[in-house]
Amino acid sequence: MHWRDSSHVTFVRDFAYPHLRRHRRRLRIMDSTVANVGDTSAKSFAEYVQPEPLPHPIFPSDPMDLASPSPDAQTRRPLPYRIHSHRLRVQAHAKNERARLLSGPLIDVYVGAGEEKRHWALHRNVLCYHSEYLASELQTNESTKNKASNKLDLVEDDPKGFELLVKWLYQGKLEDVSSITDAGKKFEYAVACHKLYLLCERFDMPELKNMAIDQYRKGLNQARLVPDADEINEIYRESPDGSPFRTLVTRIAARQLMDPDNDKNAEDYRACFDSNPDFAVDLVNAIKAGTGGTLFTDPTSGDECEYHDHEGGTDCHNNNTKGKGE
Repeated sequence: MHWRDSSHVTFVRDFAYPHLRRHRRRLRIMDSTVANVGDTSAKSFAEYVQPEPLPHPIFPSDPMDLASPSPDAQTRRPLPYRIHSHRLRVQAHAKNERARLLSGPLIDVYVGAGEEKRHWALHRNVLCYHSEYLASELQTNESTKNKASNKLDLVEDDPKGFELLVKWLYQGKLEDVSSITDAGKKFEYAVACHKLYLLCERFDMPELKNMAIDQYRKGLNQARLVPDADEINEIYRESPDGSPFRTLVTRIAARQLMDPDNDKNAEDYRACFDSNPDFAVDLVNAIKAGTGGTLFTDPTSGDECEYHDHEGGTDCHNNNTKGKGE
């Protein structure tokens, strides 16, 4: 059987070959009236599915291609097969989901304050799809029927963290810190991931929240840098009770204190103790866990001079321990 497509290329199908319809994979296309967008992952609408070449041409234009398929054999498949291909259906389905979310009204989102304040115009459907918190906020504002229904102010949040959130909302992925070569920029990206984590904590987005802390830890590890005492104090204060970030920064501080090659001591974390009483408790517990239950030397035995009140030094035999008039 012969036919031509729009490119005026003649295709031949030999009906002696077995019918391959029974080998085709099927994809159930959801009815647009009953489809639930909430059952679709972010990536399915953020990125179109790119068709991959099949290992062998199903309908070769030349029967000899069955034995030795040429590199461009896939481009010469007959038009009817390409129309009904499984991968084209998946691609069309992804485009449909993307179109659903990238439609409707836009929300003006203002993040930060002062000179660092930034503005984004984002689709309401995308924001509501990913966060029940945002859906509730926008729904509440919408019920008041005023201008606030299309505006969201995030004055206390960091624009750098929100920028990563927007990238994930529309592209379905978060940049891997391993792609950054400069150590300083790795650390800056890690800091932005912490700000993203705080946003996800409030917006109830656990999947992205876990991705953010993973990138934060990887960034510190690859940059060979850790937050100093002031940064740890800020992170601990911003994190709620029981937050994994609190556990992380207290373990970082504990390791710094226990490192014999590090000159840090507990005095460096005095501000943390003053601002966050729980930090001291978490720090001691982190040190205990980190030492693996190693028992310290018994202080009730051993050198007595270590606990004597000397005018100078620690040796009773070389120092005058007598008071005035003795």
